[in-house]
Amino acid sequence: METDVIVAGAGPTGLMLANELGLAGIRALVVERLPVRSGQSKALGLQPRTAEVLEMRGWLEPLHQRAVSRLEGGHFAGIPLDYGVFGTRFPYQIGIPQPRVEEYLEQRLAGYGIPVLRGRELTGFRQDASGVTVTVDGPEGPRPGRAAYLVGADGSRSRVRKELGVAFPGRDGRVSLAVADVELDDPGGILPEDWQLPSFAGRDGGGAFLLPLGGGVHRMLFGGPEQQGLDRDAPVTEEEVRVALHREHGDALRLKAVRWASRFTDASRQAAQYVVGRVLLAGDAAHIHLPAGGQGLNLGMQDAVNLGWKLAACVRGRAPEGLLDTYHSERHPVGARVLENTRAQGVLMHPDTDVQALRNIVTGLLEMPEANRRIAGMISGLDIRYPMPGAPEHPLLGRHIAGVPLATGRGLLLTSGAQPVLEALIRPWQDRVDRTAADPATGIPGGAGAAAVLLRPDGHVCWAGPADGEGLGAALSRWFGDPQP
Repeated sequence: METDVIVAGAGPTGLMLANELGLAGIRALVVERLPVRSGQSKALGLQPRTAEVLEMRGWLEPLHQRAVSRLEGGHFAGIPLDYGVFGTRFPYQIGIPQPRVEEYLEQRLAGYGIPVLRGRELTGFRQDASGVTVTVDGPEGPRPGRAAYLVGADGSRSRVRKELGVAFPGRDGRVSLAVADVELDDPGGILPEDWQLPSFAGRDGGGAFLLPLGGGVHRMLFGGPEQQGLDRDAPVTEEEVRVALHREHGDALRLKAVRWASRFTDASRQAAQYVVGRVLLAGDAAHIHLPAGGQGLNLGMQDAVNLGWKLAACVRGRAPEGLLDTYHSERHPVGARVLENTRAQGVLMHPDTDVQALRNIVTGLLEMPEANRRIAGMISGLDIRYPMPGAPEHPLLGRHIAGVPLATGRGLLLTSGAQPVLEALIRPWQDRVDRTAADPATGIPGGAGAAAVLLRPDGHVCWAGPADGEGLGAALSRWFGDPQP
């Protein structure tokens, strides 16, 4: 129980972070309250930005093989969005149940020697100037642990966030909904064979939306009068499922079995601080929102990619001043934007004739190319651009470059052909930054005349400039620390 980083929570965020730390050679361990992984399908989609990140690490293809379907483009409260306008290789959502993502990420951890300790709950901690001491309760009783850093990726009811005393402003849920994995009789080919956009138009009193998960199982989302006013932890009954199914499909479909079901709301909250000393928050521990547009799992996994390399640099003692604070300054605005758009989607999903009039107008607006691009970029994550203070302005700065392998946990100087001056400039950082030439046929993706771009380990451009390397040294110091003597 002594290591560099302790991660509380073995969901997609915690496991992705542990993989990022393992990639950088950092000792870590994951503690998870549940004794075994839940078979619940939970989140279902990987957005294009997450697909690009996974491809960057070489982890996308194994997850593609585990997928059940895909949804071309995306949606905003069920209104279609075109992702193809961004030129991404993944203009679609990859349909894959959350447990399959978790299973793959956990399998990878064995190669790094990072354990996932299940059936063990973090029950307390205290931090000091050099690290964090934790108490973990499990089958063998309470045990102490020690790490340089602690990350709370332990879900919406995060023990770490509560113990840390971080404010969680926002609002409670106003609408209650339910989700279930169900087996149904299909007498006449009524059940969908592939993923389709949800439809919220004209839903008088709620509806039931079905997605195929394979093996005769369907995901069912529903919300009506029967779900309102119930405690979130109250069991979802088979009768509730039958009522919702009948409201939508009459007698055409019959319920055979409910494999799993739970409740959720449109509650919207975000942690005021993601970084408090040596304790950090990520994923649902840092933000909760209505699961509209398929953004939640992706938001958490991208938190992990942003945080992992920065945490690794801190553990190694190579982090420049303030590096860890950029995790909050970069990711908090991204999370806030997701909370805002999901609240807006929640309004458009409300079954009301006036709202239907609003939906009609928004639908028309999203048929306009510029409006589609703005909202599609927001939902997919393809428009994320982090601020790069002090760097000369360039169209690529702060953006992610897709299709460039970064499987080493190191930075990369991507050059257009041989650039001897630039290669000399990065030599004092060669223990942290690699160099490679772009494909001569394609050049630097979106290069806009740059002789080279400097990529952080998360694939975001932190410098782009001419062959004389103006500003490159400052960017290297800002993101990768002091040069070697």
